[in-house]
Amino acid sequence: MANPERDEVTGTETTGHEWDGIRELNTPLPRWWVWTFIATIVWGLGYVIAYPAIPLIHTNTKGLLGTSGRTELVAEMKAAKAQKAKFLGKMSKLSVEEIAKDPELREFATHAGAAAFKVNCVQCHGSGAQGGYGYPNLNDDDWIWGGKLEDIYTTIKDGVRYEPDANEDTRTSDMPAFGGDLEPAQIDALAEYVLKLSGQKHDEAKAAEGDKLFHGDAGCNGCHGEKGEGVQEAGGPRLADRIWLYKGDKASIVSQITKPKLGVMPAWGYKHRLDDNTIKALTIYVHSLGGGAS
Repeated sequence: MANPERDEVTGTETTGHEWDGIRELNTPLPRWWVWTFIATIVWGLGYVIAYPAIPLIHTNTKGLLGTSGRTELVAEMKAAKAQKAKFLGKMSKLSVEEIAKDPELREFATHAGAAAFKVNCVQCHGSGAQGGYGYPNLNDDDWIWGGKLEDIYTTIKDGVRYEPDANEDTRTSDMPAFGGDLEPAQIDALAEYVLKLSGQKHDEAKAAEGDKLFHGDAGCNGCHGEKGEGVQEAGGPRLADRIWLYKGDKASIVSQITKPKLGVMPAWGYKHRLDDNTIKALTIYVHSLGGGAS
C-alpha cells in the first residue's frame, strides 16, 4: 500500500481489513519465532523419514534408521537379562560368605535383595526394616538366632516355627508358659529381675528373689544366658538391653512370662516359595542394613 492506513490509538499500520468498524492491525510475528516454527516442521519431516512413523493398513513405515524406542528398549532389556543371568549363575555356585567377598556380586545381591525385601518382607518388618510390635528390627545388632550371614540365611530359608509338624528344618524355640507352674508372686519377682537385667527401675528385694528363680527352678538362664545375654543357638532372646519384641514394661514382661506370645517367621525355602538365589540376595541385603554380625 502506497499510503498505509494507521490506527489512531496505537499508530500501527492496518491491513486494510475492517469488520463492524474494527480494523485489523498489521503486527506480523517476530522473525525468530517464524524461523523456529519452520525448523520444527523440518525436524518433524526428518523424524518421519528417519524413524517408524506413518501407519499403513497392516504395518507402518520402518524409517531409514530402522529403529525405534521400542526396539531399543527390547535390546536393553535383553542385555540386562543376560547380565542378570551371569550374576545369578555365579551366585548359584557360591555360599553367602563367598558372595559377600566379591564386591561386584555383593553389590548386585544387595540391590536384588532390596527389591525382594520390598515384595516379601516389608509387611512384617516395615519398609525400613525397623520392625514393630512382635516383628524384629533388622537394623540393630540384637539377633535371636544370630546375625552372621549363614545365620540370617538359615532363618530366611527355614523360618521359625513355620509348619513345624511338616517342616522339620524350621527353627523352634518355645518360651514356656510359667502361669501354670509359678505363683503370681514368683512371676512378679522374675519380672523385677528382668527389669534389673535391662537397666530399668526395679524392686531390688524382689529382683533378688527373681535372680534365684531365673538361675534355679525356672531355668531361664538355659535360653537367656547367665546374665541375660541371650543364647542364639537356642533362639533365646537377649534380656540385658532395652530392645524388646513385645515391649519391656513390667506388665508386658509379666504377660510374656505367664503366657508368652510366640511369633512365626515364614520359611521362604520351604516348598520353594523363593529360589535359593533370592534367599541369598535377601541375606546379603539384610546383613548390609547395619546390624549384621561379622
